[in-house]
Amino acid sequence: MLENMRAFVQAVESESFSEAGRRLRLSANVVSHRIQMLEKHLGCRLFNRTTRRMSLTEQGRVFYENITEALRLIEAAESNVTELGAMPRGGLRVTAPLHLGRRLVAPVAARYQEAHPQIDVRLRLSEHTLDLIAESVDLALRLATFEDSSMIMRKVARIDRVACAAPDYLARCGVPQTPSDLLRHQCLLLRFAGAREFRWTLTDQGKELAVPVSGHLEADDGDVLTVWAMEGRGIVVKPRFEVADALADGRLVPVLASHPPVSVTLAVLYPARQLVPLKVKAFADMLLEEGRRFLARELAKIGEKLTG
Repeated sequence: MLENMRAFVQAVESESFSEAGRRLRLSANVVSHRIQMLEKHLGCRLFNRTTRRMSLTEQGRVFYENITEALRLIEAAESNVTELGAMPRGGLRVTAPLHLGRRLVAPVAARYQEAHPQIDVRLRLSEHTLDLIAESVDLALRLATFEDSSMIMRKVARIDRVACAAPDYLARCGVPQTPSDLLRHQCLLLRFAGAREFRWTLTDQGKELAVPVSGHLEADDGDVLTVWAMEGRGIVVKPRFEVADALADGRLVPVLASHPPVSVTLAVLYPARQLVPLKVKAFADMLLEEGRRFLARELAKIGEKLTG
């Protein structure tokens, strides 16, 4: 019965019997048969099926909402016992912002999977903040301030941010001297659907100062904003390590050094559960270690340029 429940959950999350079968290394017919057996056991239909699509019935939705966490606890218990004497196995869902995901998390994920060949790592890169529980994500790397007590937070580092622009933009438009000067500048904005008025939070004599900013260019990809800034299209606020190369070679220069943006925490997050799978803890350990090395390498580039 447990395998039938797992087939059902995979079918819901992948929205396809064939994709669920691929993830479980089964045929679509076997997945369909297991779900039929589960429906027979429960005495109700879990899916409405047509030739083109399938959707959950009301009973299926309720069952999915109740069974998901129970299966996770069972998987964690099995994983922890198994991993004590054998290779970790199963799926590992990881999310990270685009820049860090490409340059840090993706290489770590590849090495982790190579060391643990029975683990399927599913990496989702997005600047959007995903709900780890609702999206069935095991672990996230995030740059933010954190207040969610339902999450375990393992700090990688405190991250300084910098407001910067290309020299030719500053030559054309002037160098802002105070935060209020930003009102007269083109600011490159990281924004998502539904976002309201945009503000940058700077520091002013040890206090936080929210400054409303605007501009003609906005995107939901931070790397796009960096490219626009280097092209002289406006001022951008970025984690210092993300623009280390551009600061080191002068393509970007800092502005408002006396009012720097508020720093943020880079941390590994995963849901606080009674049983955290060892595969999650092991991946987090590797990511923390490599994350600190990565940041040290990136920030060293600026120092080498200044002293070279």
